Amino acid sequence: MVRERLANICAVLLAIGLLASMALIGQGCNTTQTPNQQVSDTQITTQVKANLAQNVRASSLTNIEVNPTNGVVTLAGQVESEEVRHNSETVAAAVPGVVRVNNELQVASAAR
Repeated sequence: MVRERLANICAVLLAIGLLASMALIGQGCNTTQTPNQQVSDTQITTQVKANLAQNVRASSLTNIEVNPTNGVVTLAGQVESEEVRHNSETVAAAVPGVVRVNNELQVASAAR
């Protein structure tokens, strides 16, 4: 049980690192923002993902996309409950530099 939990945490942290790396590469090619804005949006992505990893179910984390533009964070993807949807928005809004959150997360319908 403990090993499985540690393995899940390691997988989530690895995913966060990979996402942060991809965000740095992708944001580095964005020519419509100043370098300061690019760094800021990359920092916001990293911080939002890290906070989501600590405060939201791990099973939902991989389904949540975080897309910041000039401090406006858009959350997209599918989560398992309205509670996770709401908590994700609250967690993202609490990150320094976030000025608004567009919550486009969809709640998955229960399997029948």
